[in-house]
Amino acid sequence: MTVVRSTLSESARETVGEALQSTLVDLIGLSLIGKQAHWNIVGPRFRSIHLQLDEVVSTARTFSDTVAERAAALGVAPDGRPETIAAAYTLPGSKSGWIRDDEVVRLIVETLEAAIGRLRERIEATEKADPVTQDLLIGITAELEKQRWMFEAENWPRD
Repeated sequence: MTVVRSTLSESARETVGEALQSTLVDLIGLSLIGKQAHWNIVGPRFRSIHLQLDEVVSTARTFSDTVAERAAALGVAPDGRPETIAAAYTLPGSKSGWIRDDEVVRLIVETLEAAIGRLRERIEATEKADPVTQDLLIGITAELEKQRWMFEAENWPRD
């Protein structure tokens, strides 16, 4: 059932819909990984990383809403149900229990790097299908790269 008619061709809508849905899954998952780490971080850099994780979570949540609304505007029903996210999420995740601050930094850097890599693939896939969606994905990538850089700087000098 299509409630909203797309301004894109069917082929372009499918390409863009897949890119947006995968991005939605990654962003919701990233926000959950960020909160899990936020609640369970321990170590001498607890306070600064604890607060920095809130920035990542806020960014991921804001962009997930933007991505879902872009999908809806193109006639693609976004799916952010817990079972969908759990089944489709493939980025690195955290272990249960307390996590040392240096492990949190590594986890967030790895997770952001994986998300950025997947976004770059989607940027390429949406280039011809929908430059507007491509632009949105480029903006998300830029912000996640900034967040990755800030976390990577936490481990300087490298361990």
